[in-house]
Parts: sequence; C-alpha cells; structure tokens
Amino acid sequence: MAPGRHHRSTSSHASGARYARSLRVNQVLRQVVAEELERLADADERLRLVTVTSVDCSPDLRQATVYLSSISDDAAEALEERRLALQSCVGREVRMKRTPRLAFVADPAIVTGEAVESVLRRLVSERPAEAEGDEPEEP
Repeated sequence: MAPGRHHRSTSSHASGARYARSLRVNQVLRQVVAEELERLADADERLRLVTVTSVDCSPDLRQATVYLSSISDDAAEALEERRLALQSCVGREVRMKRTPRLAFVADPAIVTGEAVESVLRRLVSERPAEAEGDEPEEP
C-alpha cells in the first residue's frame, strides 16, 4: 500500500483522537473548577449550593462554558467576582496551551428536567381529584 493511501485511511482516527482529547479536557476542567469552587465556598456563602455538572471547552481552548445545576443571582455575582481566580487556578492545575475564559450558565438539561418533573407532579396531583372512584381507561 502506498504511504499516501495509508495516511488518508487513518485520518478519521485522528479526528476521533481529537474528540477524545476534548472530552478529557472537559472532564479535567470540570474536576478542577468543581474542587476550586468547593474551596471558595468555605469563604463565600453564595457559592455553597453551586454544583458543576459539566464543562464544554471550545476547540481552540479559548472559551469554556461551565454548566451548573442551578445558579441564583447571588451565585452568578460571586462567580463573576471569582472568575479570574478560577481561571488562574485552571492555569496552575492544568497544563494547556491556553487557559480558557470561563463562562457560567445553568445546565439546560437540569432546567428542562425540573420543568418536566413539575408538570408530572401537577398531573399526578390533579389525577386523583378528577377520577376518584373511576377506573383508569385502557388505551
């Protein structure tokens, strides 16, 4: 097989390696940020109920979105005040070409899950009042 052909056939594996690398980077960033937030929560009460669910770093490593289980206005303010300290911690703890700029947002999966759970609770609480004594209908 010609060297050029062999190189092309393995190029898809290279993109898979980049994908695995980005997953590892995201996991490491999540761990470092979560540990530092836990440490900062000892000094700042506004950060006590903040839980990091995931991190998504841009391919060029310049931006990282930190997803949180919930984020109150007070917690958002505290995170913005501590953003540079968190970025410095990432720079010290993780060996990367660049230290990403951190942005903090509520995890949309958690928000959506809470909305679905709320609807289900409402439906369950309404159902017994409507059909008290009635047998459930077969679909």
